[in-house]
Amino acid sequence: MAPSRYVGLLALVAGCLLPSGVLALWPIPSTLETGMTALKVSPAFYFDVQVEGVPVDLYEAVAQAQYYLANDKLGRLVVGRGANDTTALASAKALSKLTLSLTSGATAEPIASEAVKPLGTRSEEYALTIPADGTAATLTANSTLGLYRGLTTFNQLFYYYGGVTYTLLAPIAITDTPAYPFRGFALDTARSYYPVSDILRTLDAMSWVKINTFHWHITDSQSFPLEVAQYPGLAINGAYSPQEVYTASDVQYIVAYAGARGIDVMMEIDTPGHTSIIAATYPDYVACFDETPWATYANEPPAGQLRFALPEVVNFTASLLTDVAKNLPSCYFSTGGDELNTNCYANDYPTQLQLNSTGMTLNSALDTFTQTTHAALIAEGKTPVVWEEMVLNWNLTLVNETIVMVWISSEDAAAVAARGLRIIHAPSNYFYLDCGGGGWVGGNPTGNSWCDPFKTWSEAYTFDPLANLTQAQYELVLGGEQLLWSEQSGPQNLDPIVWPRAASSAEIFWSGKQPTGAPLNVTEALPRLHDVRYRMVQRGLMPIQLQPYWCAIRPDACDLTA
Repeated sequence: MAPSRYVGLLALVAGCLLPSGVLALWPIPSTLETGMTALKVSPAFYFDVQVEGVPVDLYEAVAQAQYYLANDKLGRLVVGRGANDTTALASAKALSKLTLSLTSGATAEPIASEAVKPLGTRSEEYALTIPADGTAATLTANSTLGLYRGLTTFNQLFYYYGGVTYTLLAPIAITDTPAYPFRGFALDTARSYYPVSDILRTLDAMSWVKINTFHWHITDSQSFPLEVAQYPGLAINGAYSPQEVYTASDVQYIVAYAGARGIDVMMEIDTPGHTSIIAATYPDYVACFDETPWATYANEPPAGQLRFALPEVVNFTASLLTDVAKNLPSCYFSTGGDELNTNCYANDYPTQLQLNSTGMTLNSALDTFTQTTHAALIAEGKTPVVWEEMVLNWNLTLVNETIVMVWISSEDAAAVAARGLRIIHAPSNYFYLDCGGGGWVGGNPTGNSWCDPFKTWSEAYTFDPLANLTQAQYELVLGGEQLLWSEQSGPQNLDPIVWPRAASSAEIFWSGKQPTGAPLNVTEALPRLHDVRYRMVQRGLMPIQLQPYWCAIRPDACDLTA
């Protein structure tokens, strides 16, 4: 092993022992070499884009990187916040530029186009070098998406003190590629409405930690805030108010904004459960609408599920899903399928009449519903995504390309993998950000949230994507996501309940392990996550504190064994 590489890897494992202090990189790169030389950013620093046919969104990404470099102004998280660095900086060379280029033969497509390619075909890898002598830094990649990922890393490397932006780690050499193709964050905008500005701010934060999928759970039993051209009544009658609607132009703007930041938008319209609100427009399509006691018919109020056995409901749902999906560039669309309550149909006259007259069972009717709606999506070029119950609780015919989100328990992944289907990890026992807020159902003063306790960043960080799987099944794991269900969340607490906790899964599924090959470790990660959190504050977010400030500037001092 070369000495420079040894120094760099030592810095990763025990960075707090070196003069450079805490490394700010998150997620940690695949390979990392660092030195111990101070390097300033020149006041005349610029980004030199040596790419033929530069797409507009790459220029925008460079302008964004330039803005962050000039305005982050994050002091190192050590006592003095960089005051002790002035001596080293006095004789430091100045970095004049970062040259961006694509590898030979690569074509410069828009970042937004690269971001929505099928999983497994996106090129997010990059190589970044920063010499210690002030000569040009270089960033190379096979795609504009890779260049974008490299720019986010470049921006994390620099601190600020006394008017100087600098690093103490030069020279730096990074080669980086994600361990898994899917790294997501899911937001429920049906139980609580989030203004477009909140979603855009969240997309920004996602991009900073290389999360590449926004799983948009846009409708549910409580509200239908999505404007659908063919079915305008759904939003007119189903949104909380006319002001709390995502118009077609809103959706297109969000999708474009996400794409320019390397993020795919995977929308979910949950069916046939979680659809009570559709009765406000199509009352004949919904069984057990607003029935009480609601707990008999639904996991949460209000009760009401699509009468999926009825042919007209099957056709309506297929039409609804395709009308939405055809306007989205993503290859993926989620039809949900979770928490289907069979009590809802036991005494539902239209459902029972249809089952009795055709000789179908509830399962076979659901199979027909699922095959028809999925076939309609596949005809639009979309791959269906479902919750785990569609595989584990029902005997359905799903195409082999179907992707399954495992949410009830991390232990269910093995059963899904045994069916040979691809997996996205979204386990409530690790990744649900809403857990631990106490019960929200009225008349139950001692109630707790069903998925107690609160899922700390460190608990989430211990998740093993390959646990209980055979080596042959490893390739079925596409990645994972953390999720925010919004029964007790809204615009007022979006930032602190999500950040920086959602960065935990971002590193699990980008890095997989430390550059040394060692497993990810919460003790090593905490100082870096502090850096992520404080940089987010500098960029206008309101993430929750991980520890008191005293601890944040004294790495490891507040560990249990310190």
